[in-house]
Amino acid sequence: MLRAEIAAAAARLIAEDGADYATAKKKAARQVLGNAKVRGEIMPDNAQIEEEVRVYNELFFADTQPARLLHLRKLAVRLMDDLARFSPYLTGAVLNGTAGEHSDIHLQLFAESAKDVEIFLLNKNVEFEVSETAHFSGRGDAVETVSFMWHGEGVHLALYETDDLRGAVKPGADGRPGRANGEAVRALIAESEQK
Repeated sequence: MLRAEIAAAAARLIAEDGADYATAKKKAARQVLGNAKVRGEIMPDNAQIEEEVRVYNELFFADTQPARLLHLRKLAVRLMDDLARFSPYLTGAVLNGTAGEHSDIHLQLFAESAKDVEIFLLNKNVEFEVSETAHFSGRGDAVETVSFMWHGEGVHLALYETDDLRGAVKPGADGRPGRANGEAVRALIAESEQK
């Protein structure tokens, strides 16, 4: 019961405020439990929170969220076409369908060198910031991430080595893929436009 309550509170923080999952879990646990020590089995996993975000979006944003998601997916495909030489894959909320007002576009790119991507962006006059993201495999060093605004939307490019492309990305607990290439994203767009 507490686990479901924390998941629902976290989903609201994600959908309303654009909080990331880790921050939303911590804040939600504090809201529900106060300053009591949180046992691990009480904390919902990301799959449970993601499902609650879907429910929240359907309840409170049914009139705006589908159009917002479609807009972000179309922008993602355009950007993926521009970055085709770096084998781009869409990840995150724009892929899994939970993207809302505060969501950014997250792509994984695979290049011989992160500098190749940075030079490509500089040649396109894109101003970006560099940070790090955990490797999708959950092990190894963090990968460089380039972030910038594109057509009024936040974009984050996680820069992997080309060999990482062979690394399998496990589907989520719900069986959904963890990343999608341009063709798969186009199929998602076509599917939502038929509804």
